[in-house]
Amino acid sequence: MGRVRRSEIFLRPEFAPHRALWRASGLIDEELKRPLIGVANAWNEIVPGHVHLDKVAQAVKAGIRMAGGTPLEFGTIGVCDGIAMGHEGMRYSLPSREVIADTVEIMVEAHALDGVVLVTNCDKITPGFLLAAARLEVPVIVINGGPMMPGVYHNQRIDFKDLMERMNVLIKEGKLDELRKLEESALPGPGSCAGLFTANTMNMLTEALGLMLPGASTVPAVEARRIWYAKKTGMRIVEMVKEGLTPDKILTQKALENAIAVDMALGGSTNSVLHLSALAYELGLDFPLEKFDEISRKVPHIASISPAGKHFVVDLDRAGGIPAVLKELGEAGLIHKDALTVTGKTVWENVKDAVVKDPEVIRPLSDPYHPFGGLAILKGTLAPRGAVVKASAVKKELWKFKGKAKVFDGEEKAVEAIRNGEIEPGTVIVIRYEGPKGGPGMREMLTATAAVMALGLGDQVALVTDGRFSGATRGPAIGHVSPEAAEGGPIALVQDGDEILIDIESRRLDLLVDEKELEERKAKWKPLKKPLRRGILRRYAKMALSADKGGALEY
Repeated sequence: MGRVRRSEIFLRPEFAPHRALWRASGLIDEELKRPLIGVANAWNEIVPGHVHLDKVAQAVKAGIRMAGGTPLEFGTIGVCDGIAMGHEGMRYSLPSREVIADTVEIMVEAHALDGVVLVTNCDKITPGFLLAAARLEVPVIVINGGPMMPGVYHNQRIDFKDLMERMNVLIKEGKLDELRKLEESALPGPGSCAGLFTANTMNMLTEALGLMLPGASTVPAVEARRIWYAKKTGMRIVEMVKEGLTPDKILTQKALENAIAVDMALGGSTNSVLHLSALAYELGLDFPLEKFDEISRKVPHIASISPAGKHFVVDLDRAGGIPAVLKELGEAGLIHKDALTVTGKTVWENVKDAVVKDPEVIRPLSDPYHPFGGLAILKGTLAPRGAVVKASAVKKELWKFKGKAKVFDGEEKAVEAIRNGEIEPGTVIVIRYEGPKGGPGMREMLTATAAVMALGLGDQVALVTDGRFSGATRGPAIGHVSPEAAEGGPIALVQDGDEILIDIESRRLDLLVDEKELEERKAKWKPLKKPLRRGILRRYAKMALSADKGGALEY
């Protein structure tokens, strides 16, 4: 038996004023008698991953109507991390996650909707929707807009990562006409950027969590299958309302562990650690960073997608998508097969017949790209509460790196020094006061890492920050250092010339400075004073937890 529809209150005689307001919006009796289904649409004309979501939402609404529901579309915000990157705008990206969650919660609860479809695609929108799903007590299902196709430049497939890295070289060489050709070739149309960056990572993990129809997350934005899935999603939410299939039955400890296993098999963005930690906090689950590392040590890396490898998400889709990955992991006992999903079936019931169509894109567990997962959690005297690295995107010979620190209080100063040739081989670039509180907003450092790669220093320097990295980052880039500098963590005490040891194999990140010396520095330490922020950034800085808790807002 399903739950009683919340919106049936609008059929009572004493709710005549409410019905009058619904009628003023254009609804008629027949529509009010049906389940009222929200369609939270993150469409806008700014984000390339979202410019086509109007069509996806129209298909969702068609599906809802076919299944006997009444769709009610409303909007929410969405930030393009690429457009926001490299300037003050990036401070707003992570806080937008919390605002997005709030908007969905408010709209669904204030209007007593019976269920909601979340139409998403890019970096913080999908995690924001997941936080909202964790709060809601009505059925929820997610549909994304799909990945972008890779661009073609000089007969080679490229993506946003290639644009960022090659741009610096062309600017340095004064080849601005060639830069224009690269710029016009890299991003050929709508969709979330073509590699396994944060957007595609989080969409795939939403499917792995069980909140999306099997196979939906990897279908390219430009294919008709994207519309097919949207219609099926709309139809399915109406059935979920009838069944009373709510998020609390799906978003469990097992679901999160399944998502992490898929993340490790794919080598996804380090931001996934941030967002899954925040989701666990929202759900009230005890989910320490060690859980990520525990799973990483068990699950081999079987798909090498840009920025770590030559493949793109479109290749993963053609190779069988997330169902094929789950099938591989399930046969080896590396996922919880009994976890429930939005289909009303278990994960294993959904994927047991899936097939790997290209064993080079999705390798067998017996022949992985790496015998360990794509991400690693490091701890040590520089990161007592943890830090994150995309190990699958770091060359094995760089897994152990010891160098002298060059310290920058903020990204801009670091980028300027890199581009001016001030960074010597053997340096560990430390960018601090970029954490959730200290940024505020925990900016991505892709501009810095792309500059390092473009200048040929990718194998000669490392980067450590209490900020975070884009999913497009590769090389020895260690992010999410906790506690952050603004909280007085050890990263605030680092001085130019200090030796830092990165040891991915041993999962260590150590500041090689005498403990007594650090105590003396701590006694003299004063937090960096930044201009007082207003609005959302001020509120976020006051309420945000450190990166090891996902940068979530403290309750």
